Amino acid sequence: MADTLPSEFDVIVIGTGLPESIIAAACSRSGRRVLHVDSRSYYGGNWASFSFSGLLSWLKEHQENSDIENDSPVWQDQILENEEAIALSRKDKTIQHVEVFCYASQDLHEDVEEAGALQKNHALVTSANSTEAADSSFLPMEDESLSTMNCEMLTEQTPSSDPENVLEVNGAEVTGEKENHCDDKTCVPSTSAEDMSENVPIAEDTTEQPKKNRITYSQIIKEGRRFNIDLVSKLLYSRGLLIDLLIKSNVSRYAEFKNITRILAFREGRVEQVPCSRADVFNSKQLTMVEKRMLMKFLTFCMEYEKYPDEYKGYEDITFYEYLKTQKLTPNLQYIVLHSIAMTSETASSTIDGLKATRNFLHCLGRYGNTPFLFPLYGQGELPQCFCRMCAVFGGIYCLRHSVQCLVVDKESRKCKAIIDQFGQRIISEHFLVEDSYFSENMCSRVQYRQISRAVLITDRSVLKTDSDQQISILTVPAEEPGTFAVRVIELCSSTMTCMKGTYLVHLTCTSSKTAREDLEPVVQKLFIPYTEMEIENEQVEKPRILWALYFNMRDSSDISRSCYKDLPSNVYVCSGPDCGLGNDNAVKQMLCTIYPNILMDSSIVLIPKTLMAHSFRSPTL
Repeated sequence: MADTLPSEFDVIVIGTGLPESIIAAACSRSGRRVLHVDSRSYYGGNWASFSFSGLLSWLKEHQENSDIENDSPVWQDQILENEEAIALSRKDKTIQHVEVFCYASQDLHEDVEEAGALQKNHALVTSANSTEAADSSFLPMEDESLSTMNCEMLTEQTPSSDPENVLEVNGAEVTGEKENHCDDKTCVPSTSAEDMSENVPIAEDTTEQPKKNRITYSQIIKEGRRFNIDLVSKLLYSRGLLIDLLIKSNVSRYAEFKNITRILAFREGRVEQVPCSRADVFNSKQLTMVEKRMLMKFLTFCMEYEKYPDEYKGYEDITFYEYLKTQKLTPNLQYIVLHSIAMTSETASSTIDGLKATRNFLHCLGRYGNTPFLFPLYGQGELPQCFCRMCAVFGGIYCLRHSVQCLVVDKESRKCKAIIDQFGQRIISEHFLVEDSYFSENMCSRVQYRQISRAVLITDRSVLKTDSDQQISILTVPAEEPGTFAVRVIELCSSTMTCMKGTYLVHLTCTSSKTAREDLEPVVQKLFIPYTEMEIENEQVEKPRILWALYFNMRDSSDISRSCYKDLPSNVYVCSGPDCGLGNDNAVKQMLCTIYPNILMDSSIVLIPKTLMAHSFRSPTL
């Protein structure tokens, strides 16, 4: 593909994560010539979603990537006397401390293959009975296409005459869009199922399960294409910046969403549902009548707290937890407001931050459902792809599995003028966007990274059983020891198109203090139990059973000043990876407030309306 690439672009984007994809779409929509490259074989970077065997292949690639040694730079001969090169790294060091455990029955046979798999490949799995990683089984490899079923379009509960308030989701396929809007000379998007993760219908498996409530490892593999497992676990606030961007840019036509059905709390060893709406509060049996009135009065104040400065002016220097103690709230209500509405901890937020978070929660209620949150069908990895699709529609060129060796910098102006790719081709551009993980250790020697602890579980039932088995839940488990952090738990059912029928996909996330397993395993043990043959027959088991588990640490490169990067040229912009927050506002703000103004504010055609730009500066920070 390299010999067909043009030698000059307006913008070159390296990495296909969410921030990079948003700015690539904006540039392409504004008429800029965009080259979007990624050394990976999939879209999204650390924002990606994988099928089950795709995730295992990703784990294997990560293991092999750690053994890569940077070869001697063969591109040095192309650097002129008045130029210097900034070498980019071939190693992805953003994922660490990976541990995989399989608790389901290991009745794997050679003829068991994932439905629709094209080829087989070895992958790494750790046995539940072993404490160290070991090659214990061989799993089929398949292309990264996603399983689909016909889903109902998401509609707002309250009709609105304003078209900007309606989230349109018609599930348009990108292949057709590309064929209609891009010719072969100006658009080189990847249309394979592996690259773009197109939604491919899959026939239902009619094989009878061998035993009631028994899910085997071979079943998980065979239904692996029904899994869409996110590397980063997030939700969308229904009135957040990303939803507004999706609607106003019309990118929402490429995606479908589902409302989070319930918010849970963990108290005294039990999981219970938290009332969200006014109707939920007054119908709740967990609250007394006095508590209901107290809660409604406090939440009404939070909606317009800025109008009553006397109520909080003397408390700015204390935590939100301490502030709640000064209000007329029972300990039960304090817990609900702190952990399930503001979604913070005893020490993490100030009074003002807690009030902003509570107001933002309440402001998002009712737009698309009974809770403030939405989840994209087929996983978070769909969001970067949606913006990539728009970029491709307007002429952006995409090259996966295409690495960049170095940035070429002019010594006099200290601006980047070109890149040199893996084939030795020099490609000139005016602006360059680079994902943080592509920079070398020398470039990032002054950067202090945080870490995110992540766990992904496949379980056999929900943490809180109800009449419906299609619940999408969010739960915050408070920290119990000093120096640790609250753990956010998001449980997805099969109707989100992220797991096979009869299972749940559970994501756990927190700021790292140790390895992911050390941080998250105590919470896992509180909520779940390992899946064993003895307990299959025991119908009295209250906790969900874990079929498969993955732990890993992910680098958090958000909110890092560009001055921390050594000798960064002025026309090179750094795009961070996912942060630990629940929403995606940090990624959108990064693009709106720093990158977008420097590249596109002189354009008469823009992706993002000025009203959204202004909103990004006054939106409450969570």
